[in-house]
Amino acid sequence: MAAVAAIYEQLKLLNTEVLAISTDSIYSHKVFTEVSPSASQVMFPLLSDRTHHISKSYRVLNEKTGAPLRATIIMNPEGMIVTKFVNPLEIGRNVYEILRIIEGMQYNRRTGKGVPANWVPGQPGIIKDPKNIGKI
Repeated sequence: MAAVAAIYEQLKLLNTEVLAISTDSIYSHKVFTEVSPSASQVMFPLLSDRTHHISKSYRVLNEKTGAPLRATIIMNPEGMIVTKFVNPLEIGRNVYEILRIIEGMQYNRRTGKGVPANWVPGQPGIIKDPKNIGKI
């Protein structure tokens, strides 16, 4: 959460909503944000999924432990899932890849062009034309 909190202003500039969801209670969230210096920087909503309904719906619940996996789910404005990352619990998220994906999605919506591997904003996109397959 702290890593996402660090780029939250950039996400807001991209007109992106952020929600953090855990199976902890709202009381745990309150204490966590008051005690943890990094969690105190979180300015987006923390949702409690005590019933596991959300975690099960997104298929990220570890049924053995009752805890969700470390997942990042990105949806388009229509509410469709376009990307879902599930990291091992020992591996943190790459927030810059999250930004790149969102920027790439928005670039595609504006231009109709796809973005190649390792694309970053400012680089050209790819015109999606079957005649170009294997040529670019």
